[in-house]
Amino acid sequence: MSHTSGGFDFTTAMRRVCVDMVGRLPEFAHIELDRVAIGLCQTRKRVAHGRQASLTPLRFEAGAKSVTRDGTTYVCQSVVDAMGREYLYILNFYLPRFLDHAFAAKIATIVHELWHISPQFDGDLRRHAGRCYAHGASHRKYEITIEEMAQEWLSLEPPHPIYAFLEKNFHELAEEYGGVYGTHVPAPKLLPIHAA
Repeated sequence: MSHTSGGFDFTTAMRRVCVDMVGRLPEFAHIELDRVAIGLCQTRKRVAHGRQASLTPLRFEAGAKSVTRDGTTYVCQSVVDAMGREYLYILNFYLPRFLDHAFAAKIATIVHELWHISPQFDGDLRRHAGRCYAHGASHRKYEITIEEMAQEWLSLEPPHPIYAFLEKNFHELAEEYGGVYGTHVPAPKLLPIHAA
């Protein structure tokens, strides 16, 4: 997991964790991780509050490739892998903030973001009934679901070396490996393709 020039490859390590979660939890059986870009973003201030991670869908509702707003049709800028295959989602973690939280909170955050992926795996988010489609009518019920899934994954005894790095904070990890690095995936833009 260390780079030849020194440092801990955070995004490769996070992909290993996600691969294991997807392989063990039936709720994630629909996820094809080779179509999910995993990246890191650097936070401007080292404070505990704020965004830990984010899942960006690269399609619109129901997997549509375009959307029309105010008479203009937009597509989402493509994000592709080294082979030129399009990703459907971007999963970003915000450092050092994410790593400076408690271990249980980190596991729950990963589960939380993976849970946002549509069961149809069509590039859209999982949509709940009602106005708050992202988390459903009860945010507390959503959090309980996430916590239960996080505990379920740990109860299935994934190999400790896969997630051991999550037991350390950013400073500890950087000190042990001589730094922390990973892939940065730029945020895609909405591109207009037609004006009515």
